[in-house]
Amino acid sequence: MRLKDKVAIVTGAARGIGQATAFKFAREGAKVVVCDLTPELIGETVKSIRDAGGDAIGSIVDVRDIATLRQMVDEAVANWGRIDVLVNNAGIVKDAQLKNMTEEQFDLVVEINLKGVYNCTRAVVDTMLAQQSGVILSTSSVVGLYGNFGQTNYAATKGAVISMTKTWAKELGRKGIRANAVCPGFIGTTILNSMPERVLRAMEERVPLGRLGRPEEIADAFAFLASDEASYINGAILEVGGGVTL
Repeated sequence: MRLKDKVAIVTGAARGIGQATAFKFAREGAKVVVCDLTPELIGETVKSIRDAGGDAIGSIVDVRDIATLRQMVDEAVANWGRIDVLVNNAGIVKDAQLKNMTEEQFDLVVEINLKGVYNCTRAVVDTMLAQQSGVILSTSSVVGLYGNFGQTNYAATKGAVISMTKTWAKELGRKGIRANAVCPGFIGTTILNSMPERVLRAMEERVPLGRLGRPEEIADAFAFLASDEASYINGAILEVGGGVTL
């Protein structure tokens, strides 16, 4: 198992890409802190991991709230003594064209998708520095690479996550800490449930592989980057989008 006995924190872990990542890490031997906002969904995810023979605890976390992040870090260290991997995955969309976007829509996406990534990383970095080891992984997006119609706020945050990742790779690499980001393309999660069928079909047509991605395919990328097999990968921005940016 490529992540045996590593302690991993996954935010937004009760559904979608985050949940798939929590399941994958547990199967690979990691001890997983399942972080999200909804206690029931956290509990279901933790139970599924434990029922499959994995090791996990749940933590109710609002990535905007420093106090809940400190509590989450304290719980992880109290249980397992260290933090080896952080997966910054929590995020939201509040889409609108620029002329229609409200300040509330813009600010909320920035607070969660950008400041939340900073908050979580800041919360774990002292522990990783003391260990002289760790891996910081963040979910960006292909729209952070090339923008997208109606997503001024979302694209801005995902582009900023890429920039922060590269900065952290430079700052922390000599301390034994690697920082990398994954840029998913069009992934079949609940975020797409409200989209009309014609829009989904159009999205598939833009992808050279001819389909939407699966959350498990993003989880596989995170598992590789978290593992010692990726020990010389630092500051990488890995697109997992079926070639959609070609």
